[in-house]
Amino acid sequence: MALEDRYGLPLSTASDQAASAYREGVDLMLSGWTGTAEALERAIAADPDFALAHIARARVHAFYQQGDLARSKAALARELVAISGTERERSHVETLALAIEGRGPDAIAAMFKHVESWPRDAVVLSLPLGAFGLFAFSGMADHDRARHELCQSVAHRYGEDWWFLTMSGWAMTENGDVVRGRAVTERGFDLRRANAHAAHAVLHAMFEDGSIEDADHLVDDWIPTYDRAGILHGHILWHQALGALERGDATRALQIYADVLQPSATQAPPLNAITDGASLLWRLSAYGHSVPKALWVEADAAAQKLFPKSGLPFADVHMALFAAATQNCEALAARLAAIEQRLADGKLPAGPVLPAICRGLAAFADENYAACVRELDPVLAEIARIGGSHAQRELIEDAFLLALIRSGELPRARKLLDARLHRRPSLRDTRWQAAIS
Repeated sequence: MALEDRYGLPLSTASDQAASAYREGVDLMLSGWTGTAEALERAIAADPDFALAHIARARVHAFYQQGDLARSKAALARELVAISGTERERSHVETLALAIEGRGPDAIAAMFKHVESWPRDAVVLSLPLGAFGLFAFSGMADHDRARHELCQSVAHRYGEDWWFLTMSGWAMTENGDVVRGRAVTERGFDLRRANAHAAHAVLHAMFEDGSIEDADHLVDDWIPTYDRAGILHGHILWHQALGALERGDATRALQIYADVLQPSATQAPPLNAITDGASLLWRLSAYGHSVPKALWVEADAAAQKLFPKSGLPFADVHMALFAAATQNCEALAARLAAIEQRLADGKLPAGPVLPAICRGLAAFADENYAACVRELDPVLAEIARIGGSHAQRELIEDAFLLALIRSGELPRARKLLDARLHRRPSLRDTRWQAAIS
């Protein structure tokens, strides 16, 4: 009898041990749990010719920006699957390899073709989902809707699968159906509590519906079960820090920063490490709280090593925050020049939105609030093009709102705040009320 993955798809290995370790590794990967790499390494050790184990291991390397290792394992997986893999496995390996190589449009096209034939291949379906998935980083302004529609198209294939409920519920939330999205995500979370992606998705729903206390309690109750080395450990506590800021508790937010987000403490993948740190420090400063200059300098130095050159738009925005906050005009000018060149060469999927955001944030840091408004105003409706989630991108809207207030455009600021409260009626946006009144 042929060995299968958890979704009933045949696996080209004769080793029960390899298949079992692969199934475990995939479930750990889909839940953002520790032990993923170790399980996949056991699968490879049990069957060195098992292509799917190699490509899954390559994907984990890619999560941590270990590009050379990821690409070499992807190349080996291609060689192995060409010898002994099925049509489904060859397509699976090729789609993941394209994503690992940074060939986003090709990977998206391959994903659609693959899912049409094998809709229950969850590893391939996971590629476009989430705030850092292929759709989010494609430059699409409507990637939230695209994620939701893709999930809906295959929902009947998954039923009450814990992973699918988690990701489809989050897609609903980000696409604006917060009540339903929270309910679906919580259903998936209840089916598998050892699931960091589920905890994370529920926190996003709570952010959108303004359930700050619920989110705080969720993190306090759940985080002790999750190892600090977990891929989302720091980011989940970043969400708790946002809740602390909603309550005006800067001390708690800084404690969380020091505990899990500061460069000397974080175990997060590079992209999470720089974006979570930069955005939390920026929010603290923008909301009127004191942030020691040394924290910015330390975080900037670490970030420059991780992202020395312009590449990923979401990273570029946060690198602009670092450069602006530390008044590193040379670094900011160099990054902006590289971004503008990529735009001119037609190699910037996010388009003119990215340089405008970077210039706007730099103007904000220089306290040139009128210039910040001028830069951000034309692109505010399309900031989703840089990727990430609503919660992450809200700092750009915050910058625009504060710039309106500080440049004296109070009627426009009130209108923007009213729109936010309409979108999230449970949110107590008290920090803005005094400034506008």
